[in-house]
Amino acid sequence: MTVPDLRLDPSIRFWILLPVAWIAVAVGILRLRVAKLLRGEREPAWPEQRQDTQILTRSRLLRENGRFLTHQGFLMRKHYFNNSENGFFRKTKRKLQSRNPLTDPTMVTEMMKGNLIDVLPMILIGGWINWAFSGFVATKVPFPLTLRFKPMLQRGINLPSMDPSWVSSASWYFLNVFGLRKIYKHVLREDPEPSQLLLEVQFMGPDIPAPPDPNKAFKAEWEALELVSHHWALQDVEEQLISQDLKLTGMSRPD
Repeated sequence: MTVPDLRLDPSIRFWILLPVAWIAVAVGILRLRVAKLLRGEREPAWPEQRQDTQILTRSRLLRENGRFLTHQGFLMRKHYFNNSENGFFRKTKRKLQSRNPLTDPTMVTEMMKGNLIDVLPMILIGGWINWAFSGFVATKVPFPLTLRFKPMLQRGINLPSMDPSWVSSASWYFLNVFGLRKIYKHVLREDPEPSQLLLEVQFMGPDIPAPPDPNKAFKAEWEALELVSHHWALQDVEEQLISQDLKLTGMSRPD
């Protein structure tokens, strides 16, 4: 026995489908703005990491391409990095960051705020929509689904014979809430998942890889740069160019 296809009233589009979608968008934008206000203006935690990466890159380039510098220029740069008294690799000591972000009270507080901002609007607005728009079929997904999707897409509607592709009003709201997260990230340039890091940390447990130790990297680079001796690659380059020019001139001269 085949079940006849449903035909929705066109007014459902204007009184159920679009209002629920607009409510989800408005709540999502408001949630991002509130999260930004609660986080406040904070300095990024990675300027030292960027500086360390650039310093190590400069030292590596000096080791690899220092032969193209004059002897004095090479020694000046090497003195900046490897001077025994005030060289960068000698005087700079970085504090190793915490292995587990959960041990940082500031980060835990920020993650708790993110969880609260995520969950509270979803419960309140979702409950109100479930009460105000309960029992409505809002739309239909354009592809067939199995019966396993009925509890997720037909919340508030208990019709065993209905095609699983139909979506109720309550489920339509939650689809918008979770489906618009990437849109917020690309359009509004905001990260809608501030608590995602906390979930990853909780699931990873004690197996979180430790961050690299910059002090060990500085020591290794100091040792590598200390072993480099300068040999100017442009020594007598004028004579070499003149001799090559004379050879080319002699080869091109007619007999």
